[in-house]
Amino acid sequence: MTDFIRFFIPFYFILFFIVSFLGISISVARKIGKNPNVLPDDDSAYALVGWYFKLILIALFIYTILFLLFPETIKSAYEVSVLKSNAFQYIGIGLMTVSFIWVIVAQLHMKDSLRIGIDRDLKTKLITNGVFSFSRNPIFLGMVVSLIGFFLLLPTVISLIFLIVGSILIQIQIRLEEAHLLQQHGQIYQTYKKRVGRMLRLY
Repeated sequence: MTDFIRFFIPFYFILFFIVSFLGISISVARKIGKNPNVLPDDDSAYALVGWYFKLILIALFIYTILFLLFPETIKSAYEVSVLKSNAFQYIGIGLMTVSFIWVIVAQLHMKDSLRIGIDRDLKTKLITNGVFSFSRNPIFLGMVVSLIGFFLLLPTVISLIFLIVGSILIQIQIRLEEAHLLQQHGQIYQTYKKRVGRMLRLY
């Protein structure tokens, strides 16, 4: 199982990045005529959140590559032994696989409205159908579930830190984006908020 995991984890995150960030971003850029990555590079608090996102992604990539090269060393370092079982590993693989598909579907539903960050120059269409009828932030939901799966698959204190820090940054980003969407779409977005939960739909 270790041999499979050591290749699965880095391959998963590399594929996730290539498809979810590069591939779909290039496709959207061709349609709208601009880069959908609109994260600021100024000295604002919002830009700092974006910088931390990039830092986490780089650290995660380095960690997975180290696991590929030194699987036993990384696996045993700060291991959470209570979660060390094949059952949790299979659950982790399942969560990561489902979340990857979920994120791709959510991005496809966004179509030309897809942005990495907040687009203050152009009003985007509010998407409420498809997976957005179950979650106001399905892409971020998928990312969190992916990190949960990663922690179950490789239960170490370091992968737990990735989960905690990543979740905190995602929650901050969600609130920034929701404030922007409320300003853009007003009552329509307010009604949508009452109908659909931030991460999952409220029944």
